[in-house]
Amino acid sequence: MNAALLAADLPYWAQALLRVLGGVVAVLLPAGTIVYVFLFKMMSFMQSRLGPMEAGPYGSMQLFAEVGKWLQKEDITPERADRFIFKIAPLVVLVSTFLLVAVVPFGPDAWFTNFEAGVFYMLAVSSVSVLGILIAGWASANKYSLLGGLRAAGQLIAYELPMVLAVIGVIIQAGTMNLQDIVFAQNAGSMFGWDGLGNPYILTQFVGFIIFMIAVQAELTQTPFDMPIAESELVSGYMTEYSGFRFLTFFIAEFATAGVFSLIASVLFLGGWGIPFAWFGWDTMDSVDNWMNVVGPLIMFTKMMLLSFIIMWVRFSYPRFREDQLQRFAWKVLVPVSLVNIMITAILKVAF
Repeated sequence: MNAALLAADLPYWAQALLRVLGGVVAVLLPAGTIVYVFLFKMMSFMQSRLGPMEAGPYGSMQLFAEVGKWLQKEDITPERADRFIFKIAPLVVLVSTFLLVAVVPFGPDAWFTNFEAGVFYMLAVSSVSVLGILIAGWASANKYSLLGGLRAAGQLIAYELPMVLAVIGVIIQAGTMNLQDIVFAQNAGSMFGWDGLGNPYILTQFVGFIIFMIAVQAELTQTPFDMPIAESELVSGYMTEYSGFRFLTFFIAEFATAGVFSLIASVLFLGGWGIPFAWFGWDTMDSVDNWMNVVGPLIMFTKMMLLSFIIMWVRFSYPRFREDQLQRFAWKVLVPVSLVNIMITAILKVAF
């Protein structure tokens, strides 16, 4: 349905309600799918063992069983903890995920917000989760939690810079920070005069794509960047004192954020919801058929699953970095390489 028609037919409160419900689906559906497909099934296959298989056909109801189990657990607050901050920390992390998905376009008219500075907003909001993790570690009154929170803060700050620099190459090439325009630039573009595949930036910004995905892995504190929750060293890091629903909130936020970052990566590097416009003779965004508002989310979901597979495959395959290795890799490898990528992109942009 066209966004203008939707705005004309529905009052503001109904539009707001639909956006909230859509945001919940866009966050929770990828999170649940990633947990079931990758955490339950793919990891079991990679480790040559049986995954969940008793709860429902092929273990399909195991996810609901896990949620029910955590909801039944007692919500414990440490005696010396800062109770208010301790309780809101998981919500801060989860809210950052909802704020992040708000900028992702799913079709020509299927979007929550269409910021002109959408990339800037995305990079800013992605930093909010650091605050939730840091205050969770501090408020728990536990030395392991505090160490985990401090590790997380240092790690996420180090890897946010390569993420920002990786995206700059895309911005230079597209000439805009609007995510919808970035999708259009890739699908309406051409390579050496041939527009059969458009111009997906994963080809011209492959280095930026690799750096972005590495930074996402670190932002998610997934192995090999799981120093903040290193079980063999810090019990469970900043989540040590959490139980019940609050631990479940952290768990949901982790996998939901993996899904949202995969959606953003698909927009920046894989053409987002679109398909090469030359296939159907589209030349402007307004000429794109309305059926793309239905097919677009399915295309985005497929690309999200592909990128999430890469994230989880790396998680289940590589050992953990030491803290010094982790910081050295960010500052001495990723940052210089991303700066070189920006320089080359800028030169080619001016030359061609």
